[in-house]
Amino acid sequence: MTSDQDVNHPFAVPSLAILGGGPGGYEAAMVAASMGSEVTIVERAGLGGAAVLTDVVPSKTLIATAESMNRSIDSTELGVSFNADDGDVKTALRADLKLINRRVKLLAREQSTDIRRGLEALGVRIVIGTGRLLDGRTIEVDRGETKEIIKADAVLVSVGAHPRELATAQPDGERILNWTQLYDLDELPEELIVVGSGVTGAEFASAFNGLGSKVTLISSREQVLPGEDSDAAAVLEQVFERRGLRVLSRSRAQAVERTADGVIVTLGDGSKVTGTHCLVCVGSIPNTTDLGLEAAGVELTPSGHIKVDGVSRTSAPNVYAAGDCTGVLALASVAAMQGRIAVAHLLGDSVRPLMLTRVSSNIFTSPEIASVGVSEADLDAGRYQGDVVKLPLQTNARAKMRNVNDGFIKIIARRGSGTIIGGVVVGAGACELIFPIALAVAQKLHVDDVANTFTVYPSLSGSIAEAARRLHVHM
Repeated sequence: MTSDQDVNHPFAVPSLAILGGGPGGYEAAMVAASMGSEVTIVERAGLGGAAVLTDVVPSKTLIATAESMNRSIDSTELGVSFNADDGDVKTALRADLKLINRRVKLLAREQSTDIRRGLEALGVRIVIGTGRLLDGRTIEVDRGETKEIIKADAVLVSVGAHPRELATAQPDGERILNWTQLYDLDELPEELIVVGSGVTGAEFASAFNGLGSKVTLISSREQVLPGEDSDAAAVLEQVFERRGLRVLSRSRAQAVERTADGVIVTLGDGSKVTGTHCLVCVGSIPNTTDLGLEAAGVELTPSGHIKVDGVSRTSAPNVYAAGDCTGVLALASVAAMQGRIAVAHLLGDSVRPLMLTRVSSNIFTSPEIASVGVSEADLDAGRYQGDVVKLPLQTNARAKMRNVNDGFIKIIARRGSGTIIGGVVVGAGACELIFPIALAVAQKLHVDDVANTFTVYPSLSGSIAEAARRLHVHM
């Protein structure tokens, strides 16, 4: 792609080359193309990137299957029975991991194909190959037998990240695994040890527990999900214990060794944990090596992430970056927003800098944990002054009907003004229920605005309005 346009000409539409076809890349491409820009995406694996092919879409598909099993088991309280010879519902249910993973991979491929079709319909040129920057406006693409030079007025780098590995726990794809290798298993792990209790570790521990594996979660911290709402983490740990998932807190895995028929995990105190498989979830590393970033003038952090400002600009003129490679927040929604912001800035459209206090996120454990805005930890640290109301879902009529016993709605309002500044939802469908709270945070709604909005009765969202009503008396 070449362009003789002056990027500063008021009537010129700058051309854009995108390195990486994940959420940050393809969302930026769609917006730019729809605004008349000439766009080329360079992607080495497939459209959607790791988020679609090996991370978000596959993992949440697997988790959805596990959740269906959990609901089936819990449905006995609703009067639903299963023909189990021993009377145990769990023995009447079986997860066929080979079929599950076949569906997981199929959905990932379908989603990738849908993204490609959408881009092509907008006129985006897609180049499959490995790209690197030659300068701030030029990408060299290795396509195997040939190489191609792509020039544009601006470049967006959205290359994602890959699983971090331990030198003493190298994955083999069979017994010792990272999260991209789970979908090649044909048999459900009988005894799965999960190393790491962050979001990824907690999600997979919850999922495989739901599918029927005996799971041990090794956490180096006092509580699972460090950095998340402590009340939410406590609920999750209670559910884990009730469902037979063992959590080893304040334990650090030093090494993972493969045996003839399983694995041995050695902890920091010298004790050992045995299982049939081990999943290592100890963070991720940005895919920023050998991309020509330094030569192009793009500054990196000590961790290898690309430094960006609020409108996704790097330190190099005409070079933007989005997604996990920036280290801002490892969320597909944030990557997509960074990409859209970059395009808006490049094309001179109205743009608002990324505001992390408005980012909503969800942890797809069972129960789910969603949050947005200011946290209770922020209040405790004195960064904000606010009032908090937490309502357990056990008191919600709809939750009782659905036999939902775990979870709560929490809303945080700014002290004095009554503006909603944060919230947490724990329970089934938390990823959906967080949206009205996120909307309130983004639009700076008063608690009375939410409290006086009609909700359906009975509904889980009714507890959001109820929490807002209770905050009124705190003003």
